[in-house]
Amino acid sequence: MDATAIILLCSTLLSTLINSIAVDTIRANQTITDGETITSARGEFQLGFFSPGRSTNRYLGIWYKKISNGTVLWVANRDSPIKNNLGVVRVTEKGITLQTVDVTIWSSNVSKTMKNPIAQLLDSGNLVVRDDDHKKNNAKYFIWQSFDYPGDTLIAGMKAGIDLVTGLDRYYTSWKSADDPSTGSFTVRIDPNGFPQFFQFKGAARWIRTGPWNGRQFSGSPKLNPNGMVTENFVFSKEEIYYMFDTINSTSANVRRTITPNGDTKHLIWNYQKQIWIAYFTEMVSDCDTYGFCGANDICNINSSPRCECLRGFVPKFPDKWKTVDWSSGCVRKTELDCRTKVGFMKYSGVKLPDTRYSKYDMKISLEECGRLCLKNCNCTAYANADTRRGGSGCILWFNDLIDIKGYTADGQDIYVRMPASELGNSTSPFNIQMIEEQDSLRLRAKKPMWIIPISLVLTVLIALLFLLVLRKRKRTEEGKIFPETITAL
Repeated sequence: MDATAIILLCSTLLSTLINSIAVDTIRANQTITDGETITSARGEFQLGFFSPGRSTNRYLGIWYKKISNGTVLWVANRDSPIKNNLGVVRVTEKGITLQTVDVTIWSSNVSKTMKNPIAQLLDSGNLVVRDDDHKKNNAKYFIWQSFDYPGDTLIAGMKAGIDLVTGLDRYYTSWKSADDPSTGSFTVRIDPNGFPQFFQFKGAARWIRTGPWNGRQFSGSPKLNPNGMVTENFVFSKEEIYYMFDTINSTSANVRRTITPNGDTKHLIWNYQKQIWIAYFTEMVSDCDTYGFCGANDICNINSSPRCECLRGFVPKFPDKWKTVDWSSGCVRKTELDCRTKVGFMKYSGVKLPDTRYSKYDMKISLEECGRLCLKNCNCTAYANADTRRGGSGCILWFNDLIDIKGYTADGQDIYVRMPASELGNSTSPFNIQMIEEQDSLRLRAKKPMWIIPISLVLTVLIALLFLLVLRKRKRTEEGKIFPETITAL
């Protein structure tokens, strides 16, 4: 073998060795150009340049490496396509930059400066930027991570929600089309106001609402666990509010949740035998899924005709509109409530709880205590358990119109709606309705502040005055008996 052949062989071996050592990492002295990739350590995910569908634009993205169709999970420059194949990825002390002909197309834009910066693609599918001096898999050392900036897809381990300390809002948004990954019309994000819940927006308008998390699932969605492969988790603390799912065995299944360009939210699992994605659940949008389709104070049931039915004790706000199948104006009470009205609560079972943006909650009290709180507050319109596990716990209170209630036959929750005692009784509603009569003891406790306290104060003052008068009279009598001479002399 001549010297030239030996040199070429050594160069090839050295190049292979270098690539095998750092296949998942880009360092400050390295670049990734169009046509090159990095792959996570176990070969699950790959980062590189791609063109979606029939488009010729180039994007930097992450996709499944072991899946035949190379499903893209994340796009760096989704709103800034490259028109040629001159894209270059670099890592600097300020993070990742994507450039073409000295023009920066996209960057991770980190504020912290690093001494030995690296970008690493983890086997979770997360692209992270960190200082090489720190432990590679410890999230607290990540300066930046792609998981904080979802595209149209959630995968296991990704959070969807808000960091209340930093203000970081992790939400996902549809592509414009299968050929265009730029920001589309549909966005799914959490609303932290009141008791937190997720909304899907169509443009700026609220389009679909999941309902609040009840410890098992979202009130307006079924529990999702295909073949026992997925666990769902909802974290609600002072520091952050987020939803996340995970696979019980991360190496056995590829599961993802994505929002399509037309607004369908699909939960998909990869079938290795058929080599296709199978939807184990699609959140199809019916009339009753559209936010506020029936307006306020009624229930929407896709299996009923008409779709919308006023809650008991309520009537259509504009009856003529209801006759034209326009239910958006909702319902109003037949009898207005005030603090002197004898009231009770009607239980509706198997429903998606109404909009909780203006609700109040207490996670530490029971349903009975929740009912007492609602009864004592004349403005409280309804109450329900916040958590349905272990027989139920926690409390949600509503103080305004009840908007976006959907009827179910399963997976729904119970809600107790305040109404005049005159409206309580037998009902022909298809929902499970129970009357809860107001207890005299509760009614007295609720009304105590209105009359018992003032009377008690008046009686206390009268008794005190009477006691002072008696004491003064007795004192004068005693003084006359003890010092008669002095009094006479005066």
